[in-house]
Amino acid sequence: MSTGAHRIPAPAVSSPVYVFNRAQSKISLKGGFDDPPWNQAAEGRISNFHSRGSDHRPEVRFKGLYDDIGIYVRFDVNDRYILSKYTQYQDSVCRDSCVEFFVRPREDRGYFNFEINCGGTMLLYYIEDATPGPNGFAKWRQVTSEDARSIRIEHTMPKQVVPELAVPTNWQIGLFVPYSLFETYMGPIPHAPGAVWRGNFYKCADGCSHPHWGYWAEVGEPLNFHKPERFAPLRFE
Repeated sequence: MSTGAHRIPAPAVSSPVYVFNRAQSKISLKGGFDDPPWNQAAEGRISNFHSRGSDHRPEVRFKGLYDDIGIYVRFDVNDRYILSKYTQYQDSVCRDSCVEFFVRPREDRGYFNFEINCGGTMLLYYIEDATPGPNGFAKWRQVTSEDARSIRIEHTMPKQVVPELAVPTNWQIGLFVPYSLFETYMGPIPHAPGAVWRGNFYKCADGCSHPHWGYWAEVGEPLNFHKPERFAPLRFE
């Protein structure tokens, strides 16, 4: 793997900051969104939606925590028009009712796109150069299924939701990623108190009857989640 730095200019617009608090007790990805230790976590919201989408604007909250072995992210979604067709790792889950966490632990390396549909199926790449290319991006690779085994995902919806569920429904996703997964692809990463990563949180449903594209940090034009120059700071408490 090349270790050459792919420098990304700082965002030209002001961006929010999300703080990952350190958990003071054992972390579970199940249970209530506000149960301990998640009541210690700062709450973020995906409240920006691109005009290209439908008039459906789901309410999406997220929280993050960290400990000595990795980071934890949870999404809480009040949604409608829910669909989950894809069931295999690396399927195009963005076409389903989907939440996404893009994260870049080091400024001189690439980023990871954790895309998870409401049924818990994930797509995950390590992208070093997001410039469009004949194979999707100029420089990228899939995170292998063997490496992805260290990731934990919890979901409250069935693995498949077909046909589309039109009634208002709450669903949640919990994600754990060990630091070792990141380090396999980019070498040592900072994760002590005061460390700053960059990233963004998204909600999408490209292939549902009411498509929408929501984001925490503004992505600008054209609509594209793969803009690491737009990632916002993620600070470790």
